[in-house]
Amino acid sequence: MAHMKPAVRKGGVHPITLVTSDFVTLFRSLGYAVETGPERETEEYNFDALNIPEHHPSREMWDTFWLRGHEGELLRTHTSPMQVRYMQRHDPPYRVIVPGKVFRNEATDRTHEVQFHQLEGFCVTENTTLADMQQTLSFMLQQLFGNAIDIRYRPSFFPFTEPSLEVDIKRPEDTDWLEILGCGMVHRHVLSRAGVDARRYQGFAFGVGVDRIAMLRYGLDDIRLLYSGDLRVVNQFCL
Repeated sequence: MAHMKPAVRKGGVHPITLVTSDFVTLFRSLGYAVETGPERETEEYNFDALNIPEHHPSREMWDTFWLRGHEGELLRTHTSPMQVRYMQRHDPPYRVIVPGKVFRNEATDRTHEVQFHQLEGFCVTENTTLADMQQTLSFMLQQLFGNAIDIRYRPSFFPFTEPSLEVDIKRPEDTDWLEILGCGMVHRHVLSRAGVDARRYQGFAFGVGVDRIAMLRYGLDDIRLLYSGDLRVVNQFCL
């Protein structure tokens, strides 16, 4: 009697991995390079080089994990430090995305975690405009959620962009607008700090929460499910 081979259980792909992969595929098709950066960051790159001076009230926008015994070192609060790190090592023009994990020292609830994933993107050339940014981001959101979504741009404030905008979407099934990302034209001080001639070059940058996109796409109502280790979450997305 032939021995029966045990059934092979297929693995699953984590929702964050799926969304990140979609971002990478999309932006590579638009000519963007993909970079990564250190999760253990310095105050210089996380704040100072991004036009957030010491003791400035805007630093309160980020609840920071400082590393005890390592003066000026922290767990990065956003992926934006890679803007400066990349520009210091390369000559413009740039079209780059940076997916990665970030950390905030805040209370957890269904929409907040101490760790989550972001996707940073920036495009710097001699003639990049706000209209280029809007066209790129609208295309991105339509690829993620379909052409039926409504998209709106509204004024905001970020120290490292000027002007700064936030982007909201409304899907056919939504009754309210959903805040989805922040963006703006790269501040000339950030360009200069990175060694880029701000009189010649200009560009846009944006940051989007990968976890937020995953929750919307897959109907999750609690961000903590993404980090629970519960295989029932992952097994919904079998290979």
